[in-house]
Amino acid sequence: MRIQKYVAETIGTFALVFAGTGAIVVNEVSHGAVTHPGIAITFGLVVMSLIYAIGDVSGAHINPAVTIGFWASRRLNASAVLPYIASQLVGAIAASAVLKLLFLDHPTNLGATLPAGSWQQSFVLEVLLTAFLMWVVLNVSTGAKEKGQMAGLAIGSVVALEAMFAGPICGASMNPARSLGPALLSGNIATLWIYLVAPTLGAVLGVVGYWYAREPEASVPRSELGESESNSSGDCLERSGRS
Repeated sequence: MRIQKYVAETIGTFALVFAGTGAIVVNEVSHGAVTHPGIAITFGLVVMSLIYAIGDVSGAHINPAVTIGFWASRRLNASAVLPYIASQLVGAIAASAVLKLLFLDHPTNLGATLPAGSWQQSFVLEVLLTAFLMWVVLNVSTGAKEKGQMAGLAIGSVVALEAMFAGPICGASMNPARSLGPALLSGNIATLWIYLVAPTLGAVLGVVGYWYAREPEASVPRSELGESESNSSGDCLERSGRS
């Protein structure tokens, strides 16, 4: 079922970028009808929905930084990292291409993440936002099954919360794929590096925080995961009845 995991990640990331950045584009075209809170809620809801929809198939990473975080936390085999990320990038770029075709008559940056202030400000924000997101993901995807059943709600809420308060400053990407698609298709690549590097660093930082906040035995050694379908998914919802 290895191919199914990658197909799920492609479709899932497509849905995330299409809905999330699509809300930004529609907000621009409709002169603010969606509103900033509406955009933040859209991102949170689509993430929550995808966790419950494909969590038991691929783990619902839909984010290269999360995939790297699962690998760093010893829940995902190294051999699965590049295929996961490639699938996510394909989905994100495809979603931005569809949005560009849909709104050819309306000049838009396709929801690209752009710093409102200095690049340093956005870089630090993206590191911290992703670190907290990864920390929550790791905590709700382990432990009792009842806790896992709430993983989608918890993770989606974090995404919505962070997009709500940090979106106007840094874009609150927390996801290299979410930023790459719109940047490539709109040509806004000057500051793209921020949204590729900072979330990745943040995810690793979140793993470190998880290690210090949890008992050592809470982490699952990668050697115990092998190559099974559930193991290579990263367990993001698997222990929740999903990944």
